[in-house]
Amino acid sequence: MPTRIQLLIDADPNIIAHYRLLLEAVDPNQQRVTCVEELAQANAVLLADGARLAPEALDERPCLLAGALAQQGRWSNCVACIDAPVFDSLLEGLGRLGSMLGDVPSDIDHGLVASSPAMQELTHLLAQVADKSVTVLINGPSGAGKELVAQAIHRLSSRSSGPFVPINCGAIPRELLESELFGHERGAFTGAISSRAGRFELADGGTLFLDEIGDMPLDMQVKILRAIQERSFERVGSSESRSADVRIIAATHRDLPAMIDAGEFREDLYYRLNVFPLQVPALSERKEDIPALVRDIIRQLADDGLGTLALAPSAVASLQAHSWAGNVRELANLLERLLIMYPDKVVGRQDLPDVYRGAEVVWQPPARVEVRTSGAATAVDELPVEGVSLKEEVADFEQRRIQQALRAADHVVSRAAQLLGLRRTTLIEKMRKYGMSADV
Repeated sequence: MPTRIQLLIDADPNIIAHYRLLLEAVDPNQQRVTCVEELAQANAVLLADGARLAPEALDERPCLLAGALAQQGRWSNCVACIDAPVFDSLLEGLGRLGSMLGDVPSDIDHGLVASSPAMQELTHLLAQVADKSVTVLINGPSGAGKELVAQAIHRLSSRSSGPFVPINCGAIPRELLESELFGHERGAFTGAISSRAGRFELADGGTLFLDEIGDMPLDMQVKILRAIQERSFERVGSSESRSADVRIIAATHRDLPAMIDAGEFREDLYYRLNVFPLQVPALSERKEDIPALVRDIIRQLADDGLGTLALAPSAVASLQAHSWAGNVRELANLLERLLIMYPDKVVGRQDLPDVYRGAEVVWQPPARVEVRTSGAATAVDELPVEGVSLKEEVADFEQRRIQQALRAADHVVSRAAQLLGLRRTTLIEKMRKYGMSADV
């Protein structure tokens, strides 16, 4: 008897339509889709290690079968209840469910986890610039995923069939960096026993990713600027000019304008690189993405042959409450450690290291800012008896925030836009709409 999906439950009613369309294609007669509130009436069962669990057990045993769904369709908070036959193991059930559902294509395959507003804004900008032959400068803290963003740009560009060549400008000794970038001829220096192409040549027809460009020595900054401007270079030990058709994407965790003021970074190189800036948010600014990141990292670890594990909802909530100074890299390291300690197990909050355990609270997205009218705070759900003009309230609120941001940014529009989480052009449009100038 073939396995069939008896029930799928999701806490977000907006996602139900996606489930229904997919399930109708699998078996329109056997499928039912409902909201999580109906779980008690659904008499649902969850397959786990060959046993069926009652609904009341779901709080302690996580929705493990959701892992296959998340891998295929990037959905969350779902419970998949499997009817006969009972699999010998949970892992077999996961695999069968994933193969039944198949892959669900997205409109833009950027390959990034982007549930949070900050990441959605980033992927929107990324999609706009991907197919343009302009230089991109990616800013963001260490471990936030800047190289993944660069790879996504390359993958969505017309150069996707060409090579993606990364180089960490801060990890290579300065005496070898020029050779790594531009190549060298035989005998150019001690140990150069043969000619060798550099990263510029290797990236011909594709993308060259200059990671940690802020760590590049000043003397090399001059040479990289010339190569970008003139699209030509010379190998170490040669006077022959070579050319390469490459797109430059650079990244840094440093404050380059401050480095320019300190004389540590060339201003002309900064403006050459900063044609289209992108900001990768820290993990602490995108905690909505943590459940999907956990699933994605666990899937990658499983693909690498390291086994699998699952996190209970209480463990995921505890991770969302953590500050994540090391960003996504710290999260990946933690999950790899947990996989080694608890292979093929369910990890609860009590199993996490003390530093990640935190208070036993459920993380919530940041609350929306109160609407202020006539200087007094009014909660958005408190409606005066006489009613309000919502349009006027929203306009008043926007103008106040824009004025605050401009003052905080010393009236520099681009910096004010960053404080407001807007694109510079969007802020300019709003300022024109309200007749505002940068010196308000």
